[in-house]
Amino acid sequence: MGYLLPAEYVQYGLTAETTDDWVTMASALMEAYCRRPSLMVTQYVERMRFTSGAQTVRLSYRPLAPAAGAASALVDVKVRYGRPRRGELPDPFREQVAWAFSVPGSWNTLDVNSVDINETTAELTFPLNFLGLSYNEVQVTYTSGLTVIPDAVKVACVQIVKNAQATPAMNVKSSRMDTMQMQYFSGSLLDAHVQALLRPYRAERLG
Repeated sequence: MGYLLPAEYVQYGLTAETTDDWVTMASALMEAYCRRPSLMVTQYVERMRFTSGAQTVRLSYRPLAPAAGAASALVDVKVRYGRPRRGELPDPFREQVAWAFSVPGSWNTLDVNSVDINETTAELTFPLNFLGLSYNEVQVTYTSGLTVIPDAVKVACVQIVKNAQATPAMNVKSSRMDTMQMQYFSGSLLDAHVQALLRPYRAERLG
């Protein structure tokens, strides 16, 4: 999708003659840079291991945002006592108790209301169970993205279009932008200013 409406082209500094394919190209590059299918509210599923002894994980996509009609960004949370990795067995007795009270490797659904959410950092804090034990693996289904496109995203979109139009090899009259051409010039189109504007929306820990 385009993150700038045709009626906003002139308002944000583009010429009235700017065609929609420029904005579509810029929007696609922003999504690729942010490593997400869309900057708008989208559902994601992440599976993570807890750091040994910790009860928190941080989600990759921010900002967290409930889907339309939902009360929370968390849709579903599953936890389990996965087989510990080397060096993740601080207390063998407690580990044996955990395996005695659960089917090895099985997932258990956790009440999303029992999970503490830090909306700013997208960090989740999980409760201990009735045995005082912590889980070591979690699968979280949640929604994240923009409900309203902020000025920063619109300005970034405009800047990419201007950078592209200032690049001789891309400043050609055509009905569409070639994908290979976009990727070849992406390094120069997404300059430091654009990257700074998009940094709050870029996915973490995904390469």
